[in-house]
Amino acid sequence: MVEDYDREDVENDVDAEEPSEARTEERRGEARRGGGRPAADQRRKRRLCPFCVENVKTIDYKNTMLLRQFISRSGRIVARRKAGTCAKHQRMVARAIKRARHIALLPFTASHTHSAR
Repeated sequence: MVEDYDREDVENDVDAEEPSEARTEERRGEARRGGGRPAADQRRKRRLCPFCVENVKTIDYKNTMLLRQFISRSGRIVARRKAGTCAKHQRMVARAIKRARHIALLPFTASHTHSAR
């Protein structure tokens, strides 16, 4: 005759047959996944867009002192993740830098400045 098992009895039987090494490996995996520390993205403090904080609607291409903050030493436009700007304002900054370069308010490369020599 077939005996009736509860779901808990079946799970207990499976655990009893499992080797101890497999259990410790499973615990290590749980520790890695859930460990006491928060994930890397939760530890970092979220940086706010400086333009959103000041409620800036437009970025003027004639404001070269502001635009120089978003140009690297080699003359490239700084990436969004390094500048801390949102996507909308990063597009506006890039457009303003390109316009300022076109009418010679900003240099295209570092070799166009006197300090690069």
